[in-house]
Amino acid sequence: MRNAAPITSPPGATQATSLATLTPGFDTRHVVETGKKFSEVSSLVRQAGLMELHPKRYLAKIAFNTLIFAVGLVAFFELGNSWWQLVVAVWMGLYGGQSAFLWHDAAHKAMFGNKAAATFVGRIHANLVNGVSYGWWVNHHNRHHSFPNHLENDPDIGRRTVIFDISQYAARSRSGKFIVRYQSVLFFVLLVLEGFKMHRTAVTALRQKVVKSPWVEGALLLAHAAIFLGAVFWVMSPLRAVLFVIVQQMVLGVYFGMLFAPNHKGMPVRTDEESLEWLERQVLTSRNIKPSPLIDFVYGGLNYQVEHHLFPSMPQMNLGKCREIVKAYCDRNAIPYHEVGFVDSYREVSKFLYDVSEPVRSGTVPVAS
Repeated sequence: MRNAAPITSPPGATQATSLATLTPGFDTRHVVETGKKFSEVSSLVRQAGLMELHPKRYLAKIAFNTLIFAVGLVAFFELGNSWWQLVVAVWMGLYGGQSAFLWHDAAHKAMFGNKAAATFVGRIHANLVNGVSYGWWVNHHNRHHSFPNHLENDPDIGRRTVIFDISQYAARSRSGKFIVRYQSVLFFVLLVLEGFKMHRTAVTALRQKVVKSPWVEGALLLAHAAIFLGAVFWVMSPLRAVLFVIVQQMVLGVYFGMLFAPNHKGMPVRTDEESLEWLERQVLTSRNIKPSPLIDFVYGGLNYQVEHHLFPSMPQMNLGKCREIVKAYCDRNAIPYHEVGFVDSYREVSKFLYDVSEPVRSGTVPVAS
C-alpha cells in the first residue's frame, strides 16, 4: 500500500446533518451554510497570507532541534557510566517529542512544498531519530484528519486501550475490561508504553509491507536501534544502560501521549455515516489549549488543534494568528469553539473517560443485541 498523500485541503462538498445530539446548543439552521462558511473563513485566512510556507524558519527550527540533541549528546559522553545519565535520558525523551513536531509538519507539507525534501526530513526525524515508521504514521494520521473522533473511521480511536463509547466494551479482553473500569486514571499511566508501542507498530508495518520504500525505512530503523543501543551499552554498565533506555522511552511515550490526549479526547464522538462538512467535522471535535509562549513550545503548535485541523498544511508559526480569525468567525456564526486551559484540558479528558466507563463500575453495561 502506498503512502496516503498529505492532507492539504478539505473536501469541498456541502453536506447537511443534525447536530442537536452531537453538540447541545448548536443551531442546526446554520448547517446548510457551512460549506459556504468554510470558504469564507478560508478566504480570510488566505488573504492574511497564513498559508504561505516559511522554509527558512523551519530550517531554523531544525537547527534548534539539532542543538537540543547536541547538548544531550555532549552530556551523555561527558557523564559516562554515571547515575546522572538518567537526567540525560529524560532530556533525550523530551527531545524525541520535539523532533516529532518536525516529521509531523513535514508530512503535512507545512514545512516544504517539495515532497522529496519533506519525506527526507520526515524519515530522518521519525525513523532514524525516534524509531517510528514515517510511512505508517502518514497513512494513520491522514485517516485521523479525515474522520476525527469517528468510532469506526478514526484510527486514533481504534488503537487505544481505553474506550470512548460503551459499545466498545464487549470486544475487550479480560485485562482490557479491567483497564476500562479504571480508564480515567490508567489512560495516563499507560502512556509510559506509547514509545514501545510505536516501535512495535513500525516493525509490524514493515513486515506487512504497508509502507512505501520499506527497505529505506527498515534500514533507518535498524540504524536507529544500532546507534542508540550501541552507544548506551558502550558507555554504561548493563544495568544503567537498561534503565537509561526504559526512562528515555517512558518519557518519550508520556510526552507523545500528553500531546495528543487533549486535542480530541473528551470531545463529541460519532458513529454515524460521515455526514459532517469539513468545518463542522474539525471544529466540533477539536479542543484548543489556551496559548502562551511556553504552551506553544511544549505543544509545537498542536495546542491550536482547531486551526490545525481546518488547515493541516498551515505552517506552525501561523496558527496563532489563524486562531484569532477562526475564533472570531465561529463566535459570529454561533459555531461552538472549545478552548480551555492546560489543566482543564486533561481534567475534561479524565472526566469523559470516567463517565464512559461508569456503566462498567455500576454493573449496568448494556447487553449487545
